[in-house]
Amino acid sequence: MRAEQLEALLADVAAGRLAPHAALDRLRHLPFEELPFARIDHHRALRQGRPEVVFCEGKTVEQVTVICGRLAAMSDSFLGTRCSEAQASALAADFPRMAWNPVARTVFCPPLEPAAATPDTGTILVVSAGTSDLPVAEEAAVVAEAFGHRVGRLLDVGVAGLHRLLAAGEQLRDARVVIVVAGMEGALPSVVGGLVAAPVIAVPTSIGYGAAFGGLAALLGMLNSCAAGVTVVNIDNGFGAAAAASRICRP
Repeated sequence: MRAEQLEALLADVAAGRLAPHAALDRLRHLPFEELPFARIDHHRALRQGRPEVVFCEGKTVEQVTVICGRLAAMSDSFLGTRCSEAQASALAADFPRMAWNPVARTVFCPPLEPAAATPDTGTILVVSAGTSDLPVAEEAAVVAEAFGHRVGRLLDVGVAGLHRLLAAGEQLRDARVVIVVAGMEGALPSVVGGLVAAPVIAVPTSIGYGAAFGGLAALLGMLNSCAAGVTVVNIDNGFGAAAAASRICRP
């Protein structure tokens, strides 16, 4: 439940439009809701400003649909990452307004009523080194957009053709936070970190040949960046990068 929903519920009780027992029934699962296979944290939006996000990978179609359905029942909305096509198809049957992004593997059902306007917090710019990094980069972009931020995309600007990155200097400088997604040797965040004043969140991907070790080479390269202001999340963790960027941009 979002803060504005709770405030409206309390206002209805205070004005006599809603009986206290009816309000209590709606709040019964507010701390968390226990299911046979999950404990859904309906209180997270009040604690952290963002609701619980469903990690769909490893869950059955039924588990995903039930969890997302309970989230929607409490807050009119849900966001899921690492969602398969079968899971997305089942959700779309129940939630026609849901958006499925097959590249990012995300599902997002927006609230029926848009959130109140917030102060402009700038642009989160998602930069990807290569086209093969797009699934992780797009996951970061979709999550940041679902969290209500303005998002820019700068694609296929890896260090093998550095002129492509330098041509986007204005876009880089205007960003409030830059998320840089790269595999192979993971050099791009260091280059971006040396060009901008904004915080840089580096995301190593599992893209690369054998010695890339499934993204470990990129991860170690980013952790050893000589550029100040670069921080690193886990391999392929576009969601984590977007969540961190959102907190940086919080008004």
